[in-house]
Amino acid sequence: MLRGMTWQSLKHLPSLMALYFVVGLAPTLDLISLTRTAIYNPDVSWRHKAELRPFDYYQDGKQYKLMALSMDYKNLPPNPAPKLPPPP
Repeated sequence: MLRGMTWQSLKHLPSLMALYFVVGLAPTLDLISLTRTAIYNPDVSWRHKAELRPFDYYQDGKQYKLMALSMDYKNLPPNPAPKLPPPP
């Protein structure tokens, strides 16, 4: 068997311990990030029949922007999109 593949030989190779830790930590953090995005992102809808368009329920007056350095959002006209009634 190769060195570093058993626990006994891994004790003598601390650089491989760090490598195994990082290789195991990266997919774990990726899975946590993906789960958080899927649960808390307002653009993701898991109930397709109850909320057909969940992105229509953004709050009026709240600024949703990625980055705009020169645009003043306070003086924009109201959104002309029709408002759907809130879900029951």
